[in-house]
Amino acid sequence: MWRIAQAKLRGNTLTFGSRLPVVSGPKLRRCYNEDVAYGYRVPKQFEYPDYSPEQLKNRQQQAALVCLVDAYRSVGHRATDLDPLHLQQQPSIPELNPARYGLSNMNEQFNIDGILEMSPKGGSKTASIAEIHQTLVDIYCGHVAFEFEHIPDTAERRWFADYIESTSNQSALDSDKKRRFHELLVRSETFDNFMQKKFGQVKRYGLEGAESAIIALDELFSLCSHSGITDAILGMPHRGRLNILVDLLKYPPRALFHKLQGNAEFPDDLPASGDVISHISSSPSLNYGCKEDLNVTTLHNPSHLEAVNPVVSGYGRAKQMYLYDKNTDPGCALGDRLIGIQIHGDAAFSGQGVIMETLGLSNLPHFSLGGTIHVIINNQIGYTTPATNARSTLYTSDVGKLVNTPIIHVNGDYPEEVARAMRIAFEYRKLFRKDVIIDLVTFRRWGHNELDEPSFTQPQMYNIIRARESVPKVYERKMMESGVITDADAKQVHASFTKYLETELAASKDYMPKADHLKGKWSGLVMPTQTAPQPDTGVAKETLREVGERSVLVDQTFKVHPRLVKHHIQPRLKRLAEDLAIDWATAESLAFGSLLKQGYNIRLCGQDVGRGTFSQRHAMFVCQETENVFVPLNNISKTQGKIEVANSNLSELAVLGFEYGVSIQSPNVLPIWEAQFGDFNNTAQVITDTYISSGETKWLRQSGLVMLLPHGYDGAGPEHSSSRIERFLQLCNTPIDMSSNSVIQNPNMHVAIPTTPAQIFHLLRRQMIRNYRKPLI
Repeated sequence: MWRIAQAKLRGNTLTFGSRLPVVSGPKLRRCYNEDVAYGYRVPKQFEYPDYSPEQLKNRQQQAALVCLVDAYRSVGHRATDLDPLHLQQQPSIPELNPARYGLSNMNEQFNIDGILEMSPKGGSKTASIAEIHQTLVDIYCGHVAFEFEHIPDTAERRWFADYIESTSNQSALDSDKKRRFHELLVRSETFDNFMQKKFGQVKRYGLEGAESAIIALDELFSLCSHSGITDAILGMPHRGRLNILVDLLKYPPRALFHKLQGNAEFPDDLPASGDVISHISSSPSLNYGCKEDLNVTTLHNPSHLEAVNPVVSGYGRAKQMYLYDKNTDPGCALGDRLIGIQIHGDAAFSGQGVIMETLGLSNLPHFSLGGTIHVIINNQIGYTTPATNARSTLYTSDVGKLVNTPIIHVNGDYPEEVARAMRIAFEYRKLFRKDVIIDLVTFRRWGHNELDEPSFTQPQMYNIIRARESVPKVYERKMMESGVITDADAKQVHASFTKYLETELAASKDYMPKADHLKGKWSGLVMPTQTAPQPDTGVAKETLREVGERSVLVDQTFKVHPRLVKHHIQPRLKRLAEDLAIDWATAESLAFGSLLKQGYNIRLCGQDVGRGTFSQRHAMFVCQETENVFVPLNNISKTQGKIEVANSNLSELAVLGFEYGVSIQSPNVLPIWEAQFGDFNNTAQVITDTYISSGETKWLRQSGLVMLLPHGYDGAGPEHSSSRIERFLQLCNTPIDMSSNSVIQNPNMHVAIPTTPAQIFHLLRRQMIRNYRKPLI
């Protein structure tokens, strides 16, 4: 623990009181020098002190002991009691036997300084092999397991081992916290029982068997609140959604019961269909005894598993940029005030490609949130598919190793250990600002839904499940045996919550739904269901000339590629000066620059968007001597908005979902996703179908997202030639009479094929000038 205690924060870097050398990971990736570009944000960089000379010498002398300790850190997770159903075979792990390393005398004393963080009796630095071995078993082979040795960064590995070893005996909770956990667990079970009794024919995807997920979230919310985080962006699937919404996120049960009785989710005068109960959301402010509330934004999710994950990341990133632009706290670093939280299903986490794509964005400077907490609710089964048919890896969480994410496995039968796992995950994220995964191993009391019969395909599993006590009942019995609660206390929690639900059910008959849209930053916008006049998107010639000139203006010391000077910069300046016809890229720059002058922000995202796939845009210049990046449009005036040029990784699904998240967070940002070739939008079809074309109808969430889909017949074959425009037209809900300046309209999105530079100019400006937001394809 001594190394952890030495650490102190200075600016954006962790420094140390001693003069020990520090360890950190290698920097092997090629990168632009764009750290001054708008939107380029990287997390705080933390370092960790290396071993002292004395410790290194001790490690050399005790090499056998080092091998034993490293074995427990590397493969101890395979000998851990993780399965609440005890169906998994416990393998024999020979690497964990001290005799394998010649350590057969269990009474032999060893100096553990620099090898293992434990506290022998009397403060000594020595311990016997028996003591060391038992400590390792207790830490690495209990109900919580750790995987972190795959992380390439030495500092992260060292910190992780030191932290869990030095805090392993500090997990005891006070009685108030235990009573809180008991109440949450009982309320979840009571809710599920109530729903089964009152709405037995409803597919509610209850949390029974995985109730500890509520403990994980409650602990996380508390940690966030006490650490100064004010905003949590939450995405979660159908499993347990209603429990979490009602139990933790203040969703009114009367609103749920009202919907379950066949009533509308929104007021009748709004053009919204609503959605199924497993997609609804709640965004409350939670108070955990701190000065500031924690604002939890739960995003709607579609039926397509895990599609919400990149939307969470994009929404959170846009919110962080909003907080950053407000500049209320200049010292605020990435992840200080906002956290992303993603809850997953086990089969979906290992099976859905959007998981890999979203994780691939997590450490990129124009996409990072400063660390997302992932919780896998691991039912050990996917619909009817066992793990042997659902994945090719040992754990469902193994895909997280793609981005070197530490993984914490925990047995869901032990709520207090679940809370401990969350504390470790949160501390890692707090220091290193990277993603971390909790694999919460649980079970599913019913089938895929409450109307399903799981014994058709998993008879042995469900014989065990039906014969065992529930997680809340097991924990309740332990609390009574330890004297934390009495039988009367337990009955009171059951009775009071049941009475509350009965009262809410009675009140649901008179419940009148309210709309929650167009509030906060969106309050100045309208639903375009009434007569909507066409906005004036024109701009004065003098302004356009100024914007056009500045779109290619660079300092003389900045060395632009000579071909760009000759074929891009000089021709643009000539056309502007002589009032000649302008090209497509110039019209686009004029639209961007004029919007920036009016105070709007723009996020231009996609593969190669800075230059443009066809070398047409050049929104950013790269110095030929230093590789510094310069974005001319960010230097028009001191009061302008900013454009973020975000060259993305080679992903469509996650990146488009990310940009949709940006679009629903703020109406004052023009989010643009450009496909490298327009036809490549087909790999992001899920986002188009379930969010862009239908999000406003289902959830009353407007989006001003622009999808630019360049294509053409230039010999590249059918996969580059059409953008499949017919698919977008099929998704449109109403025709629009574009010949009228004043028409009744509420289209779900606009599809346009501009043929002149003037058209793209006015289309882009219209996205922001009008008083509502619509997707533009």
